[in-house]
Parts: sequence; structure tokens; C-alpha cells
Amino acid sequence: MSRDQDPQSTSSSNTTHFGYEQIPVEDKVRRVGQVFHSVASKYDVMNDLMSLGTHRLIKRFTVELSGIRPGQCVLDLAGGTGDFTLRFSSLVGTSGRVVLADINASMLQVGRDRLIDKGVTSNVSYAQVNAECLPFAENTFDCICIAYGLRNVTDKDAALRSMYASLKPGGRALVLEFSKPRHELLGKAYDGYSTLWPIVGKLVTGDADSYRYLVESIRMHPDQETLKGMMENAGFSDCRYHDVMGGICAIHIGYKAASAA
Repeated sequence: MSRDQDPQSTSSSNTTHFGYEQIPVEDKVRRVGQVFHSVASKYDVMNDLMSLGTHRLIKRFTVELSGIRPGQCVLDLAGGTGDFTLRFSSLVGTSGRVVLADINASMLQVGRDRLIDKGVTSNVSYAQVNAECLPFAENTFDCICIAYGLRNVTDKDAALRSMYASLKPGGRALVLEFSKPRHELLGKAYDGYSTLWPIVGKLVTGDADSYRYLVESIRMHPDQETLKGMMENAGFSDCRYHDVMGGICAIHIGYKAASAA
């Protein structure tokens, strides 16, 4: 399947894509859940292997763009094993709060155990949530970050609207996600490299199918301009993005207007 294919063009109101496969909408949460239940215990190890360690630098850059200050309230959405929560916790300090949220219980448990092991307990709480319908009151968070999670959401537009509602006026959302390389040769090289991930996944986790889905989900994800438009349609203002590694990843930023009710 070409990287240039419109990820929305193969879906109807009753079906959605699970990688390259078309499935009933109501099945996607369960199928994605199975993927992350399977890989949760080795998720961080595989991230290091697949990215050759670069994911750590990308996450650091994302945190720098967040502009988080002491005393603020942050939602680490689809936060999984807690990488961002660990960083955010030190930034908000004892007067702030970070909510580590994920739809997948296995990922959330790995993240909670990791943070407890590191002694991060005083300003962190946990929530198992669906990004499409966040259960938080409107105007709760100064910042919402979703990293490598939006592409797994069935209704991305609903998730963006829910994020917007949960932000305080003047707050910002950051979406870190795989995207579309800017140069053809880089795109071809990256496509070739990513075909190795299911093989590595089989060796490390015993599960090739989950990593085959992850590769396909990356290729089906909207490109930079499409996602920027989706954020604007959800209500965000001053939307922009930063390409990372030539567009292999992109960090999108959008704001809730300070005058928003």
C-alpha cells in the first residue's frame, strides 16, 4: 500500500482500518487492546530497538515544546509506560499534577509500576480512559500530550474534540506521531527498515503480528497537513508542527484560545 493513499478513503461509517485490514468499527478497540496487551512488557525495549534509541531524543524535544511550568496540570494521554509522565512530574513539581492515562490496562500497569519503582508518586494519578470521550471536566488541563497513540484511536476527530474540551483556555495540546518523510529516498529507506520490525518483534516478544499492525498503522496515519487541518477542525488555534528526522515523526501543537469558554 502506498504512503500516498488517503487513510480516510478506505473507511465507511461502519468500518475502519486496522492496519491495512478493514474491520467493523466496534472491533477496533478490542483488536488494538490485544496488540498492546501482548507487547506491554517489552514495549520500551522494542522502542529502543526500532528507533535505534532516537525516540528518547524526540521525546525530550517534545517535552521542551510543551512549555510546562511548576504548578500546572498535565494529561499524558495514551501514556503507556510512563516516559512522558516521568518527565512531566519533575516539571510540574509538588504543586502540580500529572495524570497518566491509557485505554489499555496492561500498558497502564507497566507505567504505574515503573513510576512507583522510581519513587514518583506524590503528584501523579492514573486513569484508564478512551481518548474519544475523556471523562474529565472541561477546562481541566494546562497541557495534554498524546505520543504515538492517536493513530490507534478509532475516531481521531472525536479524540481531538475531547482533548480540546478538557484543556483550560490558553492550554496547549501536543501530538507526537509517526508521519510522512519529506524526501522520497528517505521514505523508501524508512519503509524498508520498518519491514524488519515484525521480525525483531517475533524475536524479542514472540509476537510478529502486533508489530506488523504497528507498521501498517503508521503508514495509514494522516500526513502532517491533514492532521493539522483535523486539529483546526476540532477547535484548536495557532496550529503548527515540527518535523523530526525529516518527517518520519512530527510534533503537532495546537492551542485552546484564551477567550474560550
